[in-house]
Amino acid sequence: MKELRILYLYPDILDLYGDIGNIKVITYRLEKRGFKAVVDTYSINDDKPDFESYDLIFAGGGADNEQQILSQDLIKYKEDIKKAVDKGVFFLLICGAYQLFGKYYKGVDGEIIPGLEIFDYYTEANPDRSKRCIGNIIIETNLDGEKVKVIGFENHCGQTYDIKSTFGQVLFGNGNKFNDSSEGYMTDNVIATYLHGPLLSKNPELTDFIIKKCLKRKYNEDVELEKLDDNFENLCRNQLFERFLENK
Repeated sequence: MKELRILYLYPDILDLYGDIGNIKVITYRLEKRGFKAVVDTYSINDDKPDFESYDLIFAGGGADNEQQILSQDLIKYKEDIKKAVDKGVFFLLICGAYQLFGKYYKGVDGEIIPGLEIFDYYTEANPDRSKRCIGNIIIETNLDGEKVKVIGFENHCGQTYDIKSTFGQVLFGNGNKFNDSSEGYMTDNVIATYLHGPLLSKNPELTDFIIKKCLKRKYNEDVELEKLDDNFENLCRNQLFERFLENK
């Protein structure tokens, strides 16, 4: 039986908007097709993970306090994580985790939370606490040459700069900064985004894209995924697209 090994980083700290749902959705869609999902977790004071041994590493969102708490712990593994990225392990990073993989996060009071510096972008919070990028968001991304709409929910005061390879173009919502035209960061094996929701429960096509990427890398073959019944999910998506994009 083919399997994917998944590492969930800091599930007790980075789960601001039910981000564990992303793990549940991937596990469900794997098991419905006869694949096995092996999910391990890591948090502060746990034994050091072998990052390179995993097929997918996931980390969710957290507020400034949570990022401050775990930043020093995460930085201990900076070189190990960079090697895993370079080896092609797939990373899915949501909101706070997205920020922590950049150069730094500057909080509303000016405090600097150092990042892993895996990627070149950086984030600075808007000093006005009342102003946040918050609400539903729709982007258009490219998945293996096909344009796909992705929907989620954003809630961040952080403004992320110097993104050289974006996750997608904003159709509705803010994105990396207030009224930005682009959202997130994406490479061949990394998706970093502000989209909560959880993201994958609302976007089955994106979930299957990640699954196929991980299976192909692990087994060195193109794996055909059995089609699942996503009629209900797609009906909900289409209604939301119509509601938010009708005047765009």
